[in-house]
Amino acid sequence: NQWYALAKISGMKICEAYRKQFGCNFITLLPSNLYGPGDNFNLKNSHVPAALMDRFHFAKEKKKKYVSVWGTGKPLREFLFVDDMAEASVFLAENYNLKEPINVGTGKEISIEQFATLIKKVVSYNGKIVFDKKKPDGVYRKLLNVEKINKLGWSAKTSVEIGLKKYYKWYLNNLDQIRR
Repeated sequence: NQWYALAKISGMKICEAYRKQFGCNFITLLPSNLYGPGDNFNLKNSHVPAALMDRFHFAKEKKKKYVSVWGTGKPLREFLFVDDMAEASVFLAENYNLKEPINVGTGKEISIEQFATLIKKVVSYNGKIVFDKKKPDGVYRKLLNVEKINKLGWSAKTSVEIGLKKYYKWYLNNLDQIRR
């Protein structure tokens, strides 16, 4: 995570420097965990939404009895659909001009267990979910404070369930490219 964090901090500092030196209206958006069309489904480095979507779909295709999910399922995460992120980006470009970074998210969290159960439902997988407690949970909680963006007049519109349905539809329509 340190390399990822360093890259994010570097980007923030570059925006700050351009803003200070050249008077550019550069802003820094800090999104929560994103999911949706165009995601990375690489088995080695995909994030939770893509990994689970692919795992549940594959298990359904192969009639597997269970899907293994890393950890206990207890950690809490905030997930933002990519279309909401795109909308927030345009909104903030038009309505935000401060050097301070601004969080973009839903302000709602869901456990990994609940998230996996929703994906199971969306994919129509009939097997069990088995939590592999030998695998790490990661940070227990990742929730953004979205009060600032909400006060400006923007809030996420896509519920996790609706977002996952759109995501799965896109996944099915792009399966040939995903599984290359």
